[in-house]
Amino acid sequence: MTPTAAIKPVRTGNRGLWYAAAILIGWFGMLAMLLNYPIDWRNPLVYLFALVQTHLYTGVFITAHDAIHGVVAPGRKRLNYGIGFLCATLFAFNNFNRLSRKHHLHHRHSATDDDPDFHEGNPSFVAWYYSFLKEYISVGQIVLMAVTYNILKLWFPMENLIVFWMAPAILSTFQLFYFGTYLPHRGEHENAPHNARSQKLNHTMAFLTCYFFGYHYEHHAYPYLPWWKLPKARELTEKGI
Repeated sequence: MTPTAAIKPVRTGNRGLWYAAAILIGWFGMLAMLLNYPIDWRNPLVYLFALVQTHLYTGVFITAHDAIHGVVAPGRKRLNYGIGFLCATLFAFNNFNRLSRKHHLHHRHSATDDDPDFHEGNPSFVAWYYSFLKEYISVGQIVLMAVTYNILKLWFPMENLIVFWMAPAILSTFQLFYFGTYLPHRGEHENAPHNARSQKLNHTMAFLTCYFFGYHYEHHAYPYLPWWKLPKARELTEKGI
């Protein structure tokens, strides 16, 4: 699995900003439409839209994550920070600075007892997911979400808020944990210090599941690559380049 040569940082211009803008516009636009969308449980579009919004929610977090690595707006620290702060806030009022601190610990101590994303003893999925949620969800976030919900309820139907705003946020944490933490880091590893594995090469599935973060070894090996550069890195790893 380990490549024979390092993949050097590449210039990406403003593409990181364009991808971030596309995700944010998509998320805001879909939410604005769906909060007034008539819910009929016999309509398959209700379920499709909820899944699309879940995927966009995940994209919002992935953008915050890339901002942690400084690759949303390379060389423009304030802009990069601002986008990361906005995306982290939109994702259930996460604290960007806290996320950044914990995520850098995750990279330095991947799959060890000092890794905030790792559950000691490699437990079952449920136990690890519960530990993951406790690590990243605070009482303050819950209060802010509750306040926001009660304010939005003055203008939008409760059912719509639950189906298209709250449920996608919860499902997105599951998506991020399962494909971005549990599958890549569970079990034993033989590639320290990264201690991560990647899913099989399939760009369509890798994007749909977690914005290519199933190519997790590549992310740990080359954290300076934005999410949309991971497919190429995975291809090179497969070739042993």
